[in-house]
Amino acid sequence: MPGGVNSPVRAFKSVGGQPIVFDRVKGAYIWDVDGNQYIDYVGTWGPAICGHAHPEVLAALHDALDKGTSFGAPCYLENVLAEMVIDAVPSVEMVRFVNSGTEACMAVLRLIRAFTGRDKIIKFEGCYHGHADMFLVKAGSGVATLGLPDSPGVPKSTTANTLTAPYNDLEAVKKLFAENPDQIAGIILEPVVGNAGFIPPDAGFLEGLRVLTQENGALLVFDEVMTGFRIAYGGAQEKFGVTPDLTTMGKVIGGGLPVGAYGGRRDIMQMVAPAGPMYQAGTLSGNPLAMTAGIKTLELLKRPGTYEQLDRITKKLSDGLLQVAQETGHAACGGQISGMFGFFFTAGPVHNYEDAKLSDTAKFGRFHRGMLEHGVYLAPSQFEAGFTSLAHTDADIDRTIAAARQVMQNL
Repeated sequence: MPGGVNSPVRAFKSVGGQPIVFDRVKGAYIWDVDGNQYIDYVGTWGPAICGHAHPEVLAALHDALDKGTSFGAPCYLENVLAEMVIDAVPSVEMVRFVNSGTEACMAVLRLIRAFTGRDKIIKFEGCYHGHADMFLVKAGSGVATLGLPDSPGVPKSTTANTLTAPYNDLEAVKKLFAENPDQIAGIILEPVVGNAGFIPPDAGFLEGLRVLTQENGALLVFDEVMTGFRIAYGGAQEKFGVTPDLTTMGKVIGGGLPVGAYGGRRDIMQMVAPAGPMYQAGTLSGNPLAMTAGIKTLELLKRPGTYEQLDRITKKLSDGLLQVAQETGHAACGGQISGMFGFFFTAGPVHNYEDAKLSDTAKFGRFHRGMLEHGVYLAPSQFEAGFTSLAHTDADIDRTIAAARQVMQNL
């Protein structure tokens, strides 16, 4: 396997040392092949919001397995999950399931171009929307983590229509619209950035994008692959009260199985084949196992007090880490929204990717290795958000903060 892994950030290249090789997961914990236990704040990069291997999700999957793993045909379960997504997410009137967040973002880009008849899009520096050619322009996630340039193998002609702006900079977006009149199909962004580290939107930023797209005949797309059903049941659009035209989703809605989705206004989604002329397909799309895990996960999340608990436990963790940094003399900043958090080794504040790059990544690497030695597994990159779950306890948070104090004292 290239680099010994099947996804780049897993290789620990930016934090040093060898990656731990997982053997099993349960609740808030992971065990490596040597039997070491860790408190997990990656949560399979977000989907494990109810905790790993939740018994109710596993029971539902066992029942589904008896009926088969894939149909390649319509099934009842995809209708159930579709209705749950439509009921929850303000922008979604119709939805199409796919198999990954990358696939969802590829499809939604084709859709906004088909609907508007325009070719250009605006994305934000440090935002990651999967590894499709047209998105690998100033991308976050593994591209930022490994310090890679825009990827070899991507033709300049493919990215010529991808315009970029700093996140949280409305004036830059206004300038792009002024310089490209009637040419921009839409804006796509992470409403809360998680792939350049955790960066929330400034007050008025999302609202401003909504106005600008409406004024210029463009569409607004929220990439909620990470934030969907995590920072609120209805995602960032529910949390901030800003409704985009289209939304991409993944992670939580598959309950740990490969899944993605895109959805939005009915008049736009009617462009998708076979209702309309824009083609997109997938053999495993809507497969019964992913639908089952997603349905059960959303059912668990609808129970009273879920998001209050996520917010409480994550705030305790975030506040504790920042306090420890201050007490031990390290410049740091960060924050959280519900079960999503992050911190940087810089005084901050961090409003965009350029600010994030001021972080001391070498120090983060040492911190990451130190936390591993104390049985705490954090995302192996300064430029990735962290995640908590309903399985994390106050004792887990206390142990994590105590470990951070010991590690930071020795950095």
